[in-house]
Amino acid sequence: MIFAAYDYEIGGTEDSMKIIGITGGTGAGKTTALGILNEMGCETIDCDAVYHALLENDAELRAALTERFGDVLTDGAVDRKKLGAIVFRDEAALLDLNRISHKFVDREVKRILRAAKERGCTCAAIDAIALIESGLSGRCHAVVGILAPVEHRVRRIMEREGIDESYARMRVEAQKKDSFFREHCDYILENNGEEAAFQAAARALFQKLLS
Repeated sequence: MIFAAYDYEIGGTEDSMKIIGITGGTGAGKTTALGILNEMGCETIDCDAVYHALLENDAELRAALTERFGDVLTDGAVDRKKLGAIVFRDEAALLDLNRISHKFVDREVKRILRAAKERGCTCAAIDAIALIESGLSGRCHAVVGILAPVEHRVRRIMEREGIDESYARMRVEAQKKDSFFREHCDYILENNGEEAAFQAAARALFQKLLS
């Protein structure tokens, strides 16, 4: 699927906005790639950030989560570690979490894209771990998978989020393997810890995709 027909119900023709999908496991370097696309003038959407904002502000989402998972609130807010302890050890629970959250995130992504198009944006990038499973990949002209060694990912999310190693590994192990992204993505960027090399490779690929 390279530059497939664009049909995201935001009120434009298929060539009005190029959309690049960014996916891969947590800690692989998706945020770095998204930052490069932002520098290149794209509207950038971090679906993880969208989800966290919805957890804080969308009462309907909080109600759906408590209905399925029970008491996952602390002081009225969704306790992400409490919820994570449930879903990262139970594949069925994780699938249910994704099913619930995808609906709300998809709706917000549509709103953001519509607003970007109205401002005259000609390109956008969507960063999501579950870009493929959620169906968002079908809205993208090209899907880029970001891969990195497991130990690199574990270390990055420990430093980034201040969590212990066991919880970091539990999160990584609950996500799709590299083979899944190699099979389903149009392009793969390898991030082996050499930041300058990774950024240069990402910038070159994105320039090609946006040209």
